[in-house]
Amino acid sequence: MQQPGYPALFALSFLASTLVPLGSEWLLVLMLVKGYDPATSVLTATAGNTLGACTTWLIGRYGGDWLLARLFRISDQQRQRAESWYQRYGSFSLLLSWLPVVGDPLCLVGGLLKIRFPIFLLLAGVGKLARYVAVAWLTLRVAAGAV
Repeated sequence: MQQPGYPALFALSFLASTLVPLGSEWLLVLMLVKGYDPATSVLTATAGNTLGACTTWLIGRYGGDWLLARLFRISDQQRQRAESWYQRYGSFSLLLSWLPVVGDPLCLVGGLLKIRFPIFLLLAGVGKLARYVAVAWLTLRVAAGAV
């Protein structure tokens, strides 16, 4: 990734929202500092991360316990924590699907609890968009010396 670009950002953002424990914000920051278009960068990262979350939702919806425990390595404690978020906040907890540690389990449990896909897509997408907008805004302010 010597020459990062939009495909790399999309792929990293996708992977960061699925099985692979990665972060994608660093690449977004690097690209913005190097002069990539902010809107295109934010939308690319959001699309990749949201599609990754959809993959996680599908595994929760249609995958068995083996997939959840072995492939995703979601512990019973993480699953129970995510389920308690749903009990407390309902589907709106998906707005927090971008958070580390609890975000992937929230998407997974959204599938397990059969949250309707359009609602899932809207709430998870909005949460992820808000995160990338915040990262881009802060990056551009720091780069301009405004902070």
